Amino acid sequence: MIPVLLILLPLLTGIISFFIKEENAAKGWGLLSAVLTLTVAVAGIYFYPAAQLSFDSAWLPSLGSRFTMSMDGMSKMLVLLTAISFPLIFIATYKNQYRNAGSFYALMLLTQAGLMGVFVANDALLFYFFWELALIPVYFLCSLWGGEKRIAVTFKFFIYTFIGSLMMLAGILYMYFQTTDHSFAWQSFYSVQLAPEKQSWVFWLFFIAFAIKMPIFPFHTWQPDAYEQSPTATTMVLSGIMVKMGIFAVIKWLLPFFPAASAQFAQWIILLSVIGMLYASLIAIRQDDIKRLIAYSSIAHIGLMSATLFTGSRVGLEGVMIQMFNHGINVIGLWIVADAIEQQLGTRKFSELGGLAQKAPSLAILLLVMAFANIALPLTNAFIGEFLMFNGLFHYNIWITAVAGISIILAAVYTLNMVQKVFYGNTTTLTSNATDISGNIRIALVILVVLVIALGVYPQPMIDLTKDTVGATMAGK
Repeated sequence: MIPVLLILLPLLTGIISFFIKEENAAKGWGLLSAVLTLTVAVAGIYFYPAAQLSFDSAWLPSLGSRFTMSMDGMSKMLVLLTAISFPLIFIATYKNQYRNAGSFYALMLLTQAGLMGVFVANDALLFYFFWELALIPVYFLCSLWGGEKRIAVTFKFFIYTFIGSLMMLAGILYMYFQTTDHSFAWQSFYSVQLAPEKQSWVFWLFFIAFAIKMPIFPFHTWQPDAYEQSPTATTMVLSGIMVKMGIFAVIKWLLPFFPAASAQFAQWIILLSVIGMLYASLIAIRQDDIKRLIAYSSIAHIGLMSATLFTGSRVGLEGVMIQMFNHGINVIGLWIVADAIEQQLGTRKFSELGGLAQKAPSLAILLLVMAFANIALPLTNAFIGEFLMFNGLFHYNIWITAVAGISIILAAVYTLNMVQKVFYGNTTTLTSNATDISGNIRIALVILVVLVIALGVYPQPMIDLTKDTVGATMAGK
């Protein structure tokens, strides 16, 4: 019953939130819902028996689709990431003002319900349903509460994701008609033995849909604009959690169903992913906007995960599992800093900032830890994940690894450049009157910094949590 509760809690509280008119009440309701969901997630993962982590019930029997869910190690890790992230996002942005706040928090909670469903679904049609449930509220969040270019950006986001969703649906229906029992169950899909030539084109139907969501080069162009124009709380969800839908889907659905095609196209996908890493890193160096820098940085980090997935390396897959969680924690921390600066000073441009460390020393210290994590410095959480991923890439091809390794240097350049331009040097007209961060932002960032250091010093709990998924994936199950 735990997976059902993880979906129902944000779903029902989100629906109720539509009817809350007072802003503070809507904020309190959203935070309460997120905390309750976190409580259920932690209790379910660490204290409940495995039997409570699955659910199976009739849903659409005439179509061969059931409401079936379970939580393996990867699902547990991503459920935990989602459950931790939403309370921190709500705490960090608690003082932000939203018109019609009840609807804003309702859509955020519906997005959380969709994300939870994606990570626990064991039926392809159910997976597709939650995939759309996670995406649709984001369209409205961006178009109603986004920046001045939100309409054009939302339309572009819609076109990309709509095309990807249609391709995935076509692939799901094709696989459904290949099953012997006309079922959407994961095991039924896994039992389908497609000839290599058929795998080749069905593979791309799924992969393009997942690549758009991650996103990787060249399916990434919607991402920087969407991150920039979305309200920052929504951007945190998009970059911290939602991109993991694509990586999760590659591991859960793509690699097991199309092993021949995955091996056939691995080199091309790895090449595109590495190109994307360097391309995004170089563009990040040229940015004058904190949000756009973080957006391109995220593309580079996701590119490494994508490349590693297709190496067939066990140690690389372990790195991807760890990094999915760690990237979410780190990028949300960076977004919180960007939002704190924008809310107080009204700008995100490096050229208008400087000397903030003199006025906001707490923010500077906390950002520095998040910046070190972004460049995978040893003793931060990202180090072990990147080390394992590069290890897997190295065993696949030393030259590709050498080229991909350039992104490490570039990441240090653009990240430390951001820190230097925003927090050090002389204060500007804007920053001369800045103040240090308030309690809610400080609380959220301190929690994230503790996670960064704790998982950097001792990553074993995350390795243990996901080892069953790694073993099953490498065994081809």
